[in-house]
Amino acid sequence: MSVATESPTFTSLNPATGEVVAEHPVHDPAAVAQALRRARAAAGWWRALGWKERRLRLLGVKSALARDLNGMAELIHQETGKPVQDAQLETVMAITHLDWAARNARKVLGPRSVFPGVASINQKAVLEYQPLGVVGVIGPWNYPIFTPMGSIAYALAAGNAVVFKPSEYTPGVGVRIAELVAEVVPEQPVLQVVTGLGETGAALASSPDVDKIAFTGSARTARKVMAACAENLTPLVAECGGKDACIVDADADLDAAADAALWGAMSNAGQTCIGVERIYVVDTAYDAFLSALTEKARALRPGFDGDSAYGPITMPGQLDIIERHIRDALDKGGTAVVGGPESVRKPYVEPVVLTGVPDDSAAVCEETFGPTITVHKVKDLEEALEKANRTGYGLAGTIFSKNKARAMDLARRMRSGMTSINAFAAYATVAALPFGGVGESGFGRIHGADGLREFTRPKAITRTRFTLPINLTSFGRTDKDMARVMQMVNLLHARRPKR
Repeated sequence: MSVATESPTFTSLNPATGEVVAEHPVHDPAAVAQALRRARAAAGWWRALGWKERRLRLLGVKSALARDLNGMAELIHQETGKPVQDAQLETVMAITHLDWAARNARKVLGPRSVFPGVASINQKAVLEYQPLGVVGVIGPWNYPIFTPMGSIAYALAAGNAVVFKPSEYTPGVGVRIAELVAEVVPEQPVLQVVTGLGETGAALASSPDVDKIAFTGSARTARKVMAACAENLTPLVAECGGKDACIVDADADLDAAADAALWGAMSNAGQTCIGVERIYVVDTAYDAFLSALTEKARALRPGFDGDSAYGPITMPGQLDIIERHIRDALDKGGTAVVGGPESVRKPYVEPVVLTGVPDDSAAVCEETFGPTITVHKVKDLEEALEKANRTGYGLAGTIFSKNKARAMDLARRMRSGMTSINAFAAYATVAALPFGGVGESGFGRIHGADGLREFTRPKAITRTRFTLPINLTSFGRTDKDMARVMQMVNLLHARRPKR
């Protein structure tokens, strides 16, 4: 549900046409505080329902979202400008994650026995994961249902109530998600939406009544959110973008690599945190790969109609950044083999492929977040990996190679939270795998078992099953008791390990 208010409103616009999609309230700190109070009460009810009832209700939400798939996709299309099919795909992925979280929460988080060790053999040891209470989610605009659902679904499945602040560019998607949840779970507002601008998100992050914040956005904004959370020691999981690389081995399927890299770079107008922004190709494959890539890139056309490959740049201010990166690359000696500065035609950017771009250029060092890509020739995979890792970001990456052993070795050594081999971003479609980055790309994880645990606190419980003949935690302990213990420790642990 959204919070009722008579606050000022703001307008959600279609970035492709400029038309008004809807008006939404600007929720002030008082409205956010009200939502959090309601969430606290809802959290207690939701937790008391137990695993089975929460599972049934979340599966009901999943079914409702599946029935509303086309309507949700059309709303995403209107608010972001992305093609309807891309919006449908995004919604399908959100449904998949919601389903996994609902079905696996008890298995991952429920009570389980832990071997107590020989010294504590009289203890029954139990580990379980308890919900935090109220989770605040601050979502992005580029994937307005898939990305926040990675926090919302897992937080709800773990037994928490959620207050969601969607991006001011895509508030309607957030409101519709909450409406669907309320239709299935009418008893308590386990998911509420507060809409507004940055001040609304700041009120959520700085509140002492929220138990954890899940944030997706820029590293710059993440630092502000983190500072607000620090005032109350509120924990934070943050996904802050990337400058992801694709490595192409000499033996790779070059047509498949070009197709995947192009999709990774250009889909959603390049506005993808895990998008491909840099490609490193072993020299013997470089010319053939570049030929395949440029041929495919020249065939793409942005627009808002059904035949367009991708849509507009959602944030108007991003257009200046994209154009600056292109011009800087060319000024420093790079070549635009597809497009160029003239490709920036508000609100669209046509495909841009750059080669010969120095490593210190903005197009290589900074997140561009547009349909541009730099392609680099390297002498071998080691140089490719070294250059791929030469960034403060560390979100994801892609490797194309027919050699399984080489590809797995590269994937393990790539400084990133996720890596896909011979596909783009396949990890995002596997709900059981964690999603998140390192360095400037943030910390913590959503999705999978790690994502469920992210919204819980581990609880350790021991129960004495029988009394041991020796009680070491008593003032009645004797020297003889300690001598026996020391003898046991020597037998168990003093021997040198064998190779």
